[in-house]
Amino acid sequence: MSAWASSPWSAMLLAAAISAVALALLELGGGRLPHAQPSSRSLHDRPVARVGGVAIWAGFVPVALLAGVPVVGGQAWLAGWAAVTAISLADDWRGVRPAIRLTVHAVAAVAVAVAILRPDVAEGLAPAAAAGVALTALAFVWSANLFNFMDGNDGLAALMAISGFGAYGVAALNAGAPAEAYLALAAATLPFLAVNLPPARTFMGDGGSVPLGFLAAVFGFSGVRTGIWPAWFPLLVFLPFLADATVTVLRRIASGEHVFEPHRMHYYQRLHRMGGAHRGTLFFFGVLIAGTSASALFALAAGPEAGWFMFCAWAAAIGVIFAGIDCRWRKRSPGP
Repeated sequence: MSAWASSPWSAMLLAAAISAVALALLELGGGRLPHAQPSSRSLHDRPVARVGGVAIWAGFVPVALLAGVPVVGGQAWLAGWAAVTAISLADDWRGVRPAIRLTVHAVAAVAVAVAILRPDVAEGLAPAAAAGVALTALAFVWSANLFNFMDGNDGLAALMAISGFGAYGVAALNAGAPAEAYLALAAATLPFLAVNLPPARTFMGDGGSVPLGFLAAVFGFSGVRTGIWPAWFPLLVFLPFLADATVTVLRRIASGEHVFEPHRMHYYQRLHRMGGAHRGTLFFFGVLIAGTSASALFALAAGPEAGWFMFCAWAAAIGVIFAGIDCRWRKRSPGP
């Protein structure tokens, strides 16, 4: 079976099939499952089950264990992912204080960062090595949470996961590196997307979005360390999420707002509230997601030296889009 799972296409098929079965079984649970309730942050007006992440991991993990994951540092990524997933699922089911969640995220991130950067810290944790570990861990924690910030509109986080990890897989294939795990994760998210499209029957939940964001950074950074892709590649692939979450949080900090206070001020949330609704917002951001991922793959194939130029061009374009949303938001009629 491990040989069967080591083929990219069969790995994708296996992951998607297991995920679909798991999702069907979870939907049979009905009211016994944790539900996302409408709140001051929500874009929904009814409770929706938040267990889609469980189905994604049910499809991905067996294939990852069978085919192997080309992450520097051995199985440290798996331990870090397990810790982040466990605390996120606990938050879905029972609720966990932000300080506890972030502490677990930080510990997992530091452990994985040390494992990936082991050659740099082998002779002792010199200031430069310590700074490298700290910055890498901070990037892992931020990526985990920004994915969670963006999981508010139907289909959005699922589409980003499919496009982002799919791009990782294509890039790995083109580089002659193992691609099964990346493609399996994209494929395991496909069945969930089918039930998360507007109007969503199931949400991803923190148990899906937070670990997905964590792996986006861990896999992306490991690929840089092993030379599969340049540093700009994962940044460009996930730029729509990175830009929205980062700019929004920095703006809220600058205005003195509490970072952990629920809100609906992300650009995708404001686009939704100004009439885009779930379908329009998904289409608009879907174009951005497809565009940055395709551009990243094109630049990687055509000439990696052009990658930072492509990244800056897309960052400027998204900045103009965000400025347009800001302008229209200020002119909108008063409303919720």
